[in-house]
Amino acid sequence: MTLKTLLLASIAGMLPFAATAQEVAANDASLDLEEIVVTAQKRTERISDVPITITAYTGKTLRDLGITQFDQLSAFVPGLNVQEQSPNNPGFVIRGITSDSGSAQGAPAVTIYLNGVDVSRSRGSYFDLYDLERIEVVKGPQATLFGTAAAIGAVSVITARPQQELGGELRLGYGNFNQYRADGFITGGNETLQGRLAFAFKKRDGIVENIAGDPGSQTPNGPKRDDLNGQEQYGARASLRFTKGDVVVDLIGTYDGQRAPGTAFKSGTFAPTGGNTSAYTFAEASGSPFSKEILGADDLGLTRNVYDGNLTVRWTPDGPFSFTQILGYRKFDSNEVFDADGTQAFYLEFAEDAIGEQVSSETRINYDSEKLRGFVGFTYFHEIGSQRVPFSSEEGTFLQCAANIIPGLGCINAAGVVTAARATALATGGRFTSLPYTSTFKNAARIDTFSAFADATYIPTPKLELTLGARLLIERRNSFFEASAPRAVLTGAPLIPGQVDTAGQTFAAEGDFQAFLPRANLLFKATRGVNFYLTASRGRRSPVVQLGALATPAGPVANRTDVGREQVSNYEGGIKLALGRITGSLGYYKQKYDGFQVSLVTPGLPAQTVSAGTATVDGIEGEVAVQVSDILSFFANGAWIDAKVDENPAFPTFSGDRFRLQSKYQAAVGGTLTVPVTEKVAVFATPTMTYRSNLFFELPNNPLTFQPAVTLVNLRAGVESRDGKWQLLGFATNLLDREYLIDGGNTGGAFGIPTYIRGTPRLYGVEAVFRF
Repeated sequence: MTLKTLLLASIAGMLPFAATAQEVAANDASLDLEEIVVTAQKRTERISDVPITITAYTGKTLRDLGITQFDQLSAFVPGLNVQEQSPNNPGFVIRGITSDSGSAQGAPAVTIYLNGVDVSRSRGSYFDLYDLERIEVVKGPQATLFGTAAAIGAVSVITARPQQELGGELRLGYGNFNQYRADGFITGGNETLQGRLAFAFKKRDGIVENIAGDPGSQTPNGPKRDDLNGQEQYGARASLRFTKGDVVVDLIGTYDGQRAPGTAFKSGTFAPTGGNTSAYTFAEASGSPFSKEILGADDLGLTRNVYDGNLTVRWTPDGPFSFTQILGYRKFDSNEVFDADGTQAFYLEFAEDAIGEQVSSETRINYDSEKLRGFVGFTYFHEIGSQRVPFSSEEGTFLQCAANIIPGLGCINAAGVVTAARATALATGGRFTSLPYTSTFKNAARIDTFSAFADATYIPTPKLELTLGARLLIERRNSFFEASAPRAVLTGAPLIPGQVDTAGQTFAAEGDFQAFLPRANLLFKATRGVNFYLTASRGRRSPVVQLGALATPAGPVANRTDVGREQVSNYEGGIKLALGRITGSLGYYKQKYDGFQVSLVTPGLPAQTVSAGTATVDGIEGEVAVQVSDILSFFANGAWIDAKVDENPAFPTFSGDRFRLQSKYQAAVGGTLTVPVTEKVAVFATPTMTYRSNLFFELPNNPLTFQPAVTLVNLRAGVESRDGKWQLLGFATNLLDREYLIDGGNTGGAFGIPTYIRGTPRLYGVEAVFRF
């Protein structure tokens, strides 16, 4: 039996079991699972009554599973994958579609929402997951629900709101690699005004040893470089809720910051001194000796600050109408210094300095009656941002490692010695021994989007709901580009081929675009707790006004390349269950892409967006949760996703390739056993296991940047008070210490020397929780 057959059979097997669960639940309703209430359709409803494919977890469930960051979440959501190179470079993938480009000119395909506001710009989209009410992951285009960027889905995070009753929680943890973790909240107030303060802190040493600066390395006299892929993260949130009659006002301010060590780009070509090219052994990333002056920091690492403000006003008077106004503001700045060649050579040393500012407004009127409900509204979204990338290298080292200008010299020998460091002296007859070089490029954009939307659900009978909706988009995109690429002494041209110095000029271009994006849904309530749904929707990733520079005999000129919109037509259907002790869903979908956009990495230049023609995705997703008894519960979910670029001789580079970062199969299973020991104390255990089949890290697919299938086991177990006041537990992630990659290729791959980033090894520790 194939894995696909096994996966589908296990999911389908829950259907006949559901009838039995319904009978059992009727005899003991106290064990019924509390169904999650979601707001994905801009109204409060049970998840089984939502006629779209959606996965949701409450804040409590997230805590029970130990989920505190996005990559951990994705392991338990079929159809979602989140790759975290670093907090500055997350890749959110829904059904094979990725949003991870750092270019300010590109358009994200996956929307990240925080308290109803779009925060999707890649370098500003990451934030810590703490003190949450719930997370909803909506799959498939949902233009009327989630605005401009929801071409293929949305991850919506809702933070916990203030409560009138005084209460709080403090969570403390410590583990291997010097893990320190602390988070908590306090809340309270009166009938009119409530407040909530929450915080989170994480710190962990690097999981990849970096020997640069150690005795025996190529730089034995220092400076000593930090170990790689560590963590240092800070978060704080203040929330106020004002209630007066039918009006509720929520004001939320959030800060998210990182001071993390460097990303572990490990060369698969050149070994560190005394080491090898495995991604799972030590590295020797020396960085640039001019790091502070050129790249902005003394050592490899990330400095990032994100500030977010949200004001939501809801007016719900008696009658069918209600009013909602959401205002959002978000600002981020980040600087990440990284060693792109992953070696001890002064070769490919880069930084990325990204800033952005977003202002948004959504005004909405809802209507709710027995036969008709819906909403109408409009949004405005304004965004400015830039990505500046400085480059630091030594001319002879670069040319020798990239082009072998001195035959027989090599780049780095088997002993780890950077033989290329002699190239400048040999090429100049000893006139120069070192020629430091630097260049930089900066792309920027200003985007203004206005949209009007409407959505209506007609209920002709209690068993049937028909929904139609659409959004009209009007968008203006302004792009800017500038670059400094001086001529190298050794070549008389910019060191990186293709770089063009704009001679102090900033080039600009603009474009105006419109789109009409509909959706239609049908919900049939077959029996109490069994619903069927069908949906059809259209998604669109914005066109890109892509701007660079071109060298001409008369001097540099703007090089504009317009990339057309990416459009997806989505069709899906399935069943949802809410049968006492068992809840679940099973759905099939098909998606057709036209103008499929692909991001390509060009050495030393901004990532380029190109069209790969058409593409097709077929998929099946299923989830089930069962309350077996008052001490035992379990869940399982899985997905089969066949996502490929269509065969097309007009696009030979990508024809037939699988989507990057998307496994064909994924599954997760877990449960919680809680056994009372005394009237006041119980022991518990929550084991989980996740599986992902093989995937490619790049388009076009490259067998050198490929991750085989991986299965990870996690465990949380301990003792707790039966009134929920305290917990003492131990935790372990990647319990079996499996080796796996989270990325391959990267900037080094564009220069012919791919680098690899390892996944997290076994992490374990202890945690204490106190509540009042």
